[in-house]
Order: sequence, then structure tokens, then C-alpha cells
Amino acid sequence: MTVEVDLIVVGTGSAAQSVAFPCREAGWSVMVVDSDPFGGTCQLRGCDPKKVLVGVSELVDWGRRMQGKGLSAPAPTLSWPDMARFKRTFTDGVPAAMDRSFKEAGMLTAHGRARFVGPTSLRVGDETYAGGHVVIAAGARHAPLGILGEEHLTTSSGFLGLEALPRRVAFVGGGYIAFEFAHIAARGGAEVTVLHRGARPLEGFDPDLVAQVVDATRGLGVDVRLSTSVTAVEERGDELVVHASTGPGEVEVAADLVVHAAGRVPEVDDLDLGAAGVERGEGGGIAVNEYLQSLSNPAVYAAGDAAASGGLPLTPVAGMEGRTVAANLLNGNTRTPNYLGIPTVVFTTPPLARVGLDEATARAQGLHFRAHHEDTSGWYSSRRVSLTHTGFKTLVEEGTDRVLGAHLLGPHAEEIINVFALAVREGVSASDLKDMVFAYPTGASDIGYML
Repeated sequence: MTVEVDLIVVGTGSAAQSVAFPCREAGWSVMVVDSDPFGGTCQLRGCDPKKVLVGVSELVDWGRRMQGKGLSAPAPTLSWPDMARFKRTFTDGVPAAMDRSFKEAGMLTAHGRARFVGPTSLRVGDETYAGGHVVIAAGARHAPLGILGEEHLTTSSGFLGLEALPRRVAFVGGGYIAFEFAHIAARGGAEVTVLHRGARPLEGFDPDLVAQVVDATRGLGVDVRLSTSVTAVEERGDELVVHASTGPGEVEVAADLVVHAAGRVPEVDDLDLGAAGVERGEGGGIAVNEYLQSLSNPAVYAAGDAAASGGLPLTPVAGMEGRTVAANLLNGNTRTPNYLGIPTVVFTTPPLARVGLDEATARAQGLHFRAHHEDTSGWYSSRRVSLTHTGFKTLVEEGTDRVLGAHLLGPHAEEIINVFALAVREGVSASDLKDMVFAYPTGASDIGYML
């Protein structure tokens, strides 16, 4: 027996929720399916639980930095089991609550792997569902590395689920996950190694500020090894040994836990897209047009990490794309996603943030601009919290005074970047930002000196 609905949504994360609920509210019959616990990566295995750990780590670091500057109690230490229990208060109830929310809204739910058996039909277990439309919002998974012993790698989800912190932790890769988790693990007392195959980690962020982040990370005692390509992970007795090539030679790193931090790919491999005539695009996601509609099957749309849309792989972007798809399903293809001025943050301590263009991209586009770059470790805002690795770089277009990009490293950078994002997105000029009177002393009150 086939169950017929107006819409099938594959996934239950931010993009999926942003499609399913508006369509259901408009009177459509909706079915959602997910092979993972309901709620998506951000709520369960990503941004939200990670930020809980980051918050504890920041407090520990702040307490240590301020010893002798007004704090005289013993320096705080991080209790991993207590932190893990606190983190679970944010995640444990999510799957049941999400399932209940979908059902209370009148949607059908299915738990299991979905695969296409026709242009808009999917099989889940023993059931077949046919939809007028299908939205693929299945998120992403860790990219296969193709190295020997890859099965010994722990995912970021596994790291977030640790009940106790191993003594030695190695991270394969040099992106967000590696640096954020390295900062947490190092402050938890682990011996941490980061192995990155490129000459510069955190690609996409300003190289000058990244160099400061690397210095700050090494200052925590983290062994950051660049231009180091991992070739194998070997189980040797009760430890893991990471084999890597450095160009001139081979190195080995012993660890108790090795974490995959080398990128993610769309979670669409087992959907049997060929049965629906759905083609994949750059990066392996669903090839879509400007309305996030499949180029090869107009009844199928995609949003979030599953779509080859060109948007940053961020939860707010996934939500925005989901809302875009919902509007196009309900009203016809009239809305396109706006990717201008979307900020992104690496939650190290201090955080690294960016929005808009970097110098290389601005030059490649032939833009004429002035770049203002400064180390701000001597500024009041950094000195009062004893941060020694802070800085910024801003790009302002000559003639128009348009803010092209902003790159921040320092206290509250994750919040201040939103002011610059508004300027980039809405065309607020650098002069207008400089003339703005912000509350003082705050992170935002530094903005005028950055332009």
C-alpha cells in the first residue's frame, strides 16, 4: 500500500523544519523522514551542544587569564563528566520533542533510511510514500578520506558524546571542528595534536588573523602541524597511531582518540537519486536552479547541506533556504535565496569571525578598496580581559564607502560581526558606522576605530 501526501521532506533539521511547518500550516499533507534521531545536526550533534562546551571552556580560560588581576581563588578546572551531563540537558529531549511537534502539527513521521523508487516516491522500510513534491534536506556527513584505518576515526558527533576526555586527542583536518574542539580539549587537560594537510588552516578566513589563531592555539599547548597529510590510522595495542607525510618525511603521532575534522559532504549517497532522475552538482549535492529546484526533476527541491546551492554550510543558511523552498512550493518559483552578508564564526577563544569579501577575492573582482588591519592586543577591550591574540581587518570600497568585508578576532567577535553583516547586506556605509554612537565600553564601541 502506498501512502500519498502533498509533500515528503527528507531530513528533520533546520532546513527541513523551515519547509515542513509552513507547508503544513498552508493545508498541505506532509510526511517527514529521517534515519537519524529527529532534530538535525545543529540541535543534536553540532552548533548547539558544541557551544555549550565552548561556553564552559571560555569560562575556564577567562578564570585562568585573570589570575593575579583581581581573581585570587585557585584557577578553575574543566570537569568533563559534569560538562557532558550539562550538555545532555540540551540534547536528550530533542528527538522526542521534534517527533511530537511534527505529529501535533498533523504531519506523518517515519524513522529509517529513505530511497527513491520513482520520481516522487520513496521507500522507507516496508512502506512506500508518494508525494506531489519531495524536498531533500538530509544534511551532511563526514567526507570519506580513503585512508587505511579510517574506521578508527571518531566523528565530531562521537567527540561531543564523550563521557570522559581521553589523555591524548588528535584531529585530522584544520577547519572549524579541529580548532574549536582542540581549544575545548586542551583546556580540559588533554594533549592535543592538529594535523592539517595545507600550509594554512581555516581556509576562507583572513590569513593574517588565522596566523594569530594558530599562535593562540599553540600557546595552549596544542601541537599544530601544517603541511602534514594523514595517510593511515593504525591500532597498536591500546593506542592509535596516526601516520602522516610531511613532504620531507613520514611522522607518527600516538593518540587515544583520533577525530575526523577534514570536511563534510552531502548525505545523499544512499537515496538512489537515479530512480528519481535527480542529478547531483558540484560537491555532490543536488543540482538546483536559483529557486533551489532540481535541474533534472522539477518536483524535487533541495535545501541546506544537501543542495549544491553555493550557500555557506551553516544552520542559518539552511533555515533561510528552507523558507525559500517553502515559499516557492506554496506560491510558485518567485523567491531566491540571498547569500549577501552572511557571517560565519569559529568559536575558538577568542572567536574568529568574518563576513563579506576577503582581500584576495576583492582584488580578483577588480575592486578598489582600502584595507585596515591592526593587532588589537594592546587595546583596552583586549587588555581588560587579558587576551593577547586579537586583531581585525576591514575592507572599504574607494569612492562608494561600501563595507566589502570584515574579519575579526577578539572578545565578542561573534556578536560584533553581526553589525558588519548588516552593513554589508543593507548597504550601510563605513561613514555611517563610524558616526554611530554605540554603548561604551562594549565590543561594538570599537567599530569606529576599525574603519
